[in-house]
Amino acid sequence: MSDLSPARIPVLDVWCELQCSDCRTALDDLRALRARYGDRLELRLRHFPVDKHKHSFAAAQAAEEAVEQGRGWDYVEAVLARVEELDRRGEPFLVEVAGELGLDAEEFDTALIDGRHILIVDADQAEGKAIGVTGTPTYVIDGERLDGGKSQEGLRARIEEIADRLLAKGE
Repeated sequence: MSDLSPARIPVLDVWCELQCSDCRTALDDLRALRARYGDRLELRLRHFPVDKHKHSFAAAQAAEEAVEQGRGWDYVEAVLARVEELDRRGEPFLVEVAGELGLDAEEFDTALIDGRHILIVDADQAEGKAIGVTGTPTYVIDGERLDGGKSQEGLRARIEEIADRLLAKGE
């Protein structure tokens, strides 16, 4: 009897912090990976807010609200594109970006007040610490951790190498 179950889609966990300029730099690689693999590689946003960035925890919660409203990556890219503005303006900026993207800005504001996404952010941060994430961006694919905070140089090629191997196995 043959196994008719669909091939497992490789997952790339992207440990990110929305006040991180290195994460903004990494967007080009993430866009290229999405263009190359489409739905054959799942890019999963994972949160790793750091204390030195005072709005990063709120930004992570806002990103989760954007995921809930179906526009997670669009929101992440929009916020990262304007890191300096987030630094200056904080939570009002996060709500404004939601409105600019056509999301329910009032719901963003409420989510930031009621903390409905705190547990997701806390869990991501705890898992990141447990597996050795120390900064952002950090990628994990097939159990291999790649630290993009030191340098993005060569990381996309390494991710593609691993993804291609996993996809070839699954076919």
